[in-house]
Amino acid sequence: MNDPALINEMLRTAQTIAVVGMSDKAWRPSHNIGRYLVMQGYHVFPVNPSLSEVLGLKCYPDIESAHAAAKNDYPKGIDLVNVFRSSENVPPIIDDVIRLGIPYLWLQEGVINDKAIARARAAGVKCVQNVCIFREHAQRVG
Repeated sequence: MNDPALINEMLRTAQTIAVVGMSDKAWRPSHNIGRYLVMQGYHVFPVNPSLSEVLGLKCYPDIESAHAAAKNDYPKGIDLVNVFRSSENVPPIIDDVIRLGIPYLWLQEGVINDKAIARARAAGVKCVQNVCIFREHAQRVG
């Protein structure tokens, strides 16, 4: 179950967001939600190894390189990882989030991996899963 107070905290506290699986295709949810987050003032770092740029933003091959780039301008680096990958691809993402000390993990609607989420929470990462960051932000802020 996703805690509404945690969702509020994540949306208020996070400033730099790695969007894992962000697409350059305008009809894909990851593209539109990434654009929405930029328009809402978040610093978005697209992560997609097959792209060099999305929405005029440099695209990074992995979370680690996005985190390193974010640290150039923001001392804490990435503070939230927003995942648009299939559920079975979540465990290595969790490994990176834990290793890099990123405080928040958000698995988009339809992305569910209870075992990986339990491991992230045990390591101190605050997580939500199977929920849309756009919808949650628009309900609270819009």
